[in-house]
Amino acid sequence: MASGFGLTGAPGRCYPSWMDFSKCIETTDDPRKCFAYREDYLECLHHRKEFARLNQIYRERQKQLAAGVDVLKEEYRK
Repeated sequence: MASGFGLTGAPGRCYPSWMDFSKCIETTDDPRKCFAYREDYLECLHHRKEFARLNQIYRERQKQLAAGVDVLKEEYRK
C-alpha cells in the first residue's frame, strides 16, 4: 500500500480494506487470524473472485444457448 490516496486525492478504493488488514496484523500474534482481511484486500485490488464468477456465469449462458435454451427474461434484453 502506498500512500492510501487515489488519483483524485481521495482515499483509494481499497484503502479501508488495507487499514482493516493492517490493524489486524498489528494487533495479533498469529497472522493466520488476519487471512480473511488479507483476502478481502486482495479481492478489492484484483477482483479475481468477481471475474471468476462472471466467467462461470458466461460459460453457463453459452452452454444453455448452444443447447437451444434461452433463459433470459424479455425484460432483461432491453
